[in-house]
Order: sequence, then structure tokens, then C-alpha cells
Amino acid sequence: MRNVLSKLVTDLSKKLSVHALAALLMLSAAASAYSAPKTVLVLGDSLSAEYGLARGAGWVALAEKKLKDEKIDAVLVNASVSGETTSGGRTRLPALLAKYQPALVVIELGANDGLRGLPVKAAEANLRAMNEAATRAGAKVVLVGMRIPPNYGRDYSEQFFAMYGALSKEFKAPLVPFMLDGVADKTALFQPDRLHPLAQAHPTILANIWPVLQKTIKAK
Repeated sequence: MRNVLSKLVTDLSKKLSVHALAALLMLSAAASAYSAPKTVLVLGDSLSAEYGLARGAGWVALAEKKLKDEKIDAVLVNASVSGETTSGGRTRLPALLAKYQPALVVIELGANDGLRGLPVKAAEANLRAMNEAATRAGAKVVLVGMRIPPNYGRDYSEQFFAMYGALSKEFKAPLVPFMLDGVADKTALFQPDRLHPLAQAHPTILANIWPVLQKTIKAK
């Protein structure tokens, strides 16, 4: 009888230990998932890289501050480079995905392709490849659209602008239709080169991007 009781106690101890260990592991995983902020990778050109501005004056820095103010558990990584094209972004993205493992990738690229008159189909292919790479890495994409002057004809400009909407539908990706809405038609908001907005324009740029960004971060 004593042996039977001893075996029952030993078995119960083992079961309790296993259950306790399982509970601890679950609590640890939950705590880790809760405490780890979402990483948002911004892949853009000079419009996001604070070209000609004091550090911290661009829309990405303003967005980071807004995240903190609204207590949204996310961090922004600004991987934007002045002069970047969709081809350059496509080349750089895989390494950035591996390094930062973002939950969300904001793609603000294409303006330099359009200003150089590069084929719309080429830019489209590059943006599609970036979306596919991000999706494979488990990240959601937000597309930031751009309009360009009709330097290469109205047809080219319209095709370029329409590209973002078409890709947004194809990817089922949230879209900011035009990041410079409310800025592009105001020459006083631009630096002397007439291409890059002044610091005072960036709150408006953020206002164009923030609703889509905020909603997507919360939904991810």
C-alpha cells in the first residue's frame, strides 16, 4: 500500500511540474509578444530622408513622435535614401527585411523614376517585387503614391499616378494616394530647388500619411 501511495505522489508531482512548466512557457511567450513593439520600416527617397532639413523635422520623425504621444507600441526605422529609385529599393529591401524583421513596410518610392522618365512598367515591376519580398517575410505593405509634373507628357504622368492605385488593389495594400496633397501646389512650401518641401510642409505630409499608417499598424 505504501508503494502505491508513493507512486501516486510521484506521478502527481511530475504532472504538476509539467503543467507548471507549460504555464510558465505560455506566460513567457505572451509577455514577449506583448512587450515587443512592432517595427515599421520606411523605404523611401529624399522626401522621407529629410533632404535639406534639420534632423527630426521630416514626416517620419514626426510620425515617430506621434506614435509615442498616442502610446502606439511601434518603432519606426527610416531606411530612406535621397535619390533612391524603385530599382534601388528593390535591391536593398531583402537585407533590410532580414535585419529588422518589420511587421510593416511603408514604400515611398517612384518619384525619381518618374522625374527621369523611366518606364512605368519597370517601376511597377519593382514595386511588385518589393511587395512580394515583404509578404514572404511576413510584413504588410503600405504604398505611398506620388504625382509628377507632365514633363514627359500628360499620358505618362497619368499612367504613373494610376500605377499606385492599381498595385494597391493587386496587393490588397493600404494606399496613401498622394503624399504631397496640399503641398505640391504651394511653391512657398518648397526649398529653392522646387522639388523638396520645407520643414513646415512636413506636418501636412504626415497628415496625409498618418490615417493610413495608424490604422494599418493597429490592424497588424
